[in-house]
Amino acid sequence: MRSQPLKKSEETRTRILEAALDLFRENGFEPTTMRQIAAHAGVAVGAAYYYFESKEAIVMTFYQRAQQEINPALIALLDASDSLESRLRGLIQFKLTYFLPNRKLLGALTAHTDPAHPLSPFSEDTRPIREQDLAAFERAMHDSKVKLPRTIQPYLPRLLWLYQMGLILFWVYDHSPNQQRTAILFDRTLKMILLTLKLANLPIFRPLHRIATELLETIYG
Repeated sequence: MRSQPLKKSEETRTRILEAALDLFRENGFEPTTMRQIAAHAGVAVGAAYYYFESKEAIVMTFYQRAQQEINPALIALLDASDSLESRLRGLIQFKLTYFLPNRKLLGALTAHTDPAHPLSPFSEDTRPIREQDLAAFERAMHDSKVKLPRTIQPYLPRLLWLYQMGLILFWVYDHSPNQQRTAILFDRTLKMILLTLKLANLPIFRPLHRIATELLETIYG
């Protein structure tokens, strides 16, 4: 008896979430109102606020759901990969494929990059999601036995995560057929990164290690 109301409640919550995402994709995030979301979902405005206190809460649920769906696939991908290149290529390409139906929505949300905004990928609110993503890059690096100076190595997962974010931002605004420019950019820049990592430990580049370390410490504190 108790499971039926719980199931109906979850169905209503999901219907509101999907209605909101439809409107965000179609009209953008800012112009869409909770009243419009409620109408599109076929519920009262009060019911929409009962399940989600704001539009931001709806987007945060979208982020969390995406992370829950993505993580098992990323773990399997890392288990099956045998090189840093295949791991990084797989991690990022999987996300581009997964988010393709919501590419327009991600474009609407790129206005919120300020870490002070709760929906920013750099905000305190999104920290748990960001840390899970960073963990995948850390594992990719660890499993590939990447060796860098000890002062630089701890920063590499964050740098790779930032590389991913920049690539996704380019992809969101790439209007070439099937985002071909993104595919070229991804392939070439990934090769550059891998080559840089291979060369980093050569003696000729050691004078740059201190400069790089000082720069990273300035950025990350």
